[in-house]
Amino acid sequence: FDSYTANLDVANPADLTDASISFTFDVASINTKSTDRDNHLKSADFFDVDTFPSISFTSTNVEKDGTDYKVTGDLTIKDVTKPVTFDVEFGGKGTNPWGVEVYGFEASAKINREEFGLTWNQALETGGVLVGKDIKINVELEVNPAQ
Repeated sequence: FDSYTANLDVANPADLTDASISFTFDVASINTKSTDRDNHLKSADFFDVDTFPSISFTSTNVEKDGTDYKVTGDLTIKDVTKPVTFDVEFGGKGTNPWGVEVYGFEASAKINREEFGLTWNQALETGGVLVGKDIKINVELEVNPAQ
């Protein structure tokens, strides 16, 4: 998705245990590098962007897992909200060329798309189906403390 908003409210970005995290993705901005596929994903067969223009996530719990985190929250796709846990890795802290602190994170989770009402599929001539049920969500994020 090329258009999104993210909010991380936390006292210390290097320690997410007290964090409140939220994301909203503009579904119309989906970009798979294939216009035909993107248009199909925006259609009622999948995301139905005219009826459900966004996907959102709001954290409900953050737990430290060694040097990493487990961030659990409510993921809403279409009109379905389900709890999802992201494995979050803290990539470190640095200072960009303009003197601003930057914190890096990578997060991943796996969902069953059918549980969120994304059920379109097509049988293949060789057996099986075109679209798998499990979808891996990957987020790479750099954050800057509010100035």
